[in-house]
Amino acid sequence: MKTRLIIFLGGLLVLAVLSGCGNNPKSPRGFRLPDGDADKGRQAFLALKCNTCHKVEGVELPPPSAFNLTLGGEITYVKTYGELVTSIINPSHVLSENYKKELLDAKESPMPKFNHVMTVEQMIDLVAFLQPHYKLIVPDYTTYSAP
Repeated sequence: MKTRLIIFLGGLLVLAVLSGCGNNPKSPRGFRLPDGDADKGRQAFLALKCNTCHKVEGVELPPPSAFNLTLGGEITYVKTYGELVTSIINPSHVLSENYKKELLDAKESPMPKFNHVMTVEQMIDLVAFLQPHYKLIVPDYTTYSAP
């Protein structure tokens, strides 16, 4: 009986939390951009001069002349569509550890804001170009017993 009550109350709590998720006006619920074109994304990457500071893992591009920050490669968490869009349109939202190493005491990203020059189509295509270059690796969580 006690277990049933706990399960019931837990279910009510989950329903209460889920029902409140969409009530926030800033909720990303329902946000979905169309699929982009990776080839056009590569063109946008060069046209917007992203290669001045970034290189893309596994892609031949002119080398960076300012910073040398790699996009793509092996990561231990999923790089979501939303994270990439946010990184492009709000670069100071989360500062890259690489930026922090190169720019001591960095509080804002030196990446320019492209919001007034980049089209929505370019942004969508940039994400389509970048996302496949991130390779998810699963960390080894092997537990070892004490000797």
